[in-house]
Amino acid sequence: MFISQQLRKKNIAEYLLYMWQVEDTIRAFGCSLSRIRRDYIDKFDYNEEEKEEMTDWYGNLITMMNQEGCRETGHLQIVKITMQQLEELHGQLLRSSKFPFYSSEYYKVLPFIVELRNRGANKEQSEIETCFNSLYGMMMLRLQKKSISTNTEHALKEITTLIGMLNDYYFKDKEEPLEFD
Repeated sequence: MFISQQLRKKNIAEYLLYMWQVEDTIRAFGCSLSRIRRDYIDKFDYNEEEKEEMTDWYGNLITMMNQEGCRETGHLQIVKITMQQLEELHGQLLRSSKFPFYSSEYYKVLPFIVELRNRGANKEQSEIETCFNSLYGMMMLRLQKKSISTNTEHALKEITTLIGMLNDYYFKDKEEPLEFD
């Protein structure tokens, strides 16, 4: 909760990846708030008030996951809406001639996106979500201390650059709306 609040204000890309991890953490504990409290939240060095806030936050997320039908798979509406905002901004940036560096990076990344889509189960997924899935997958592999090939490292570096640029434009647009032509 505390991390998500900070990330939402400073790095929307990391916020989305963090929320995907939170959803998976909830699933790993069988959507059981008592297990999350006992076996997860209580392990953090928080005072009792902070632990209660965390427990409430996780409880609300569990309720939303149950109501929104994403208890087993999928993402919360709050996460989907943020992803949709990034996808819309991505489209606007590509359609505008005012952002040539973004377009250039996108075309460097496009072959990787196509390859990832062809390997993945969901070929209807947006380009931006495909990028996020690859970043999340890399994060999971690193947490498991599994190796990543040199080619994959290169692809992920380019994807990270594109998503970083999109992240920056997202916050610039929030501060003062970007002008597209």
